[in-house]
Amino acid sequence: MPSKTVTVGSAVGLHARPAATIAAAAAAQSAPVTLATEGGEPVDAGSALLIMTLGAAKGDSVTVESDDEGALTAIADLVEADLDA
Repeated sequence: MPSKTVTVGSAVGLHARPAATIAAAAAAQSAPVTLATEGGEPVDAGSALLIMTLGAAKGDSVTVESDDEGALTAIADLVEADLDA
């Protein structure tokens, strides 16, 4: 499965607001998307609750995976963005 490792850009990390934004975007994709921190199990990017369980803080690396290149890029871009700005 294609993947891309990106750096969390939101000042609060992948907490409530950024997680909800990412989950909504992932749920709208045509293919499943997962997120994982280094050494962690992948979680469904369509679930804000599961995204928050990653505990990813600003500056942490997160691997985004999806069979759909467009979905992969869209979600990776959101993880890198400061969604609390």
